[in-house]
Amino acid sequence: MVKLSREITLFAVGGIGGLVVDTGIVQLLVGFAHWNPYLARVPSFLSAATFTWWWNRRYTFATRRSDRAAHAELLHWIGLMSFGAVINYGIYALLLMSFPALHRWPALPAAAGSVVAALVNFSTARGMLFKSPKTLV
Repeated sequence: MVKLSREITLFAVGGIGGLVVDTGIVQLLVGFAHWNPYLARVPSFLSAATFTWWWNRRYTFATRRSDRAAHAELLHWIGLMSFGAVINYGIYALLLMSFPALHRWPALPAAAGSVVAALVNFSTARGMLFKSPKTLV
């Protein structure tokens, strides 16, 4: 139980880092580069997913393995995180459509979507990618 609590805590820390990357990039692309707020989520998601993969591989699931090479693990991670991304993006788009003023501040709906998606992401990461404990050789 302590190990699971530690993993949840580290996943949350990595998630906060990913949220900073995600919201920072989407806000910069929309606010300064004048991107469409819906399209800006593509590079912000990919950047955040790459950061969270690195964090979780290095810290959260350091005692687990995926049995994949790093590049394959990253692609699998992004694929799994896509389930959460669909939830995240759905909440994001719903909030943007419901509150047009948020188009100027897309980081807020991006953050709301990220919080909900985090629950799905932890379950899929732990249960489908980093499911095996590392063995000492």
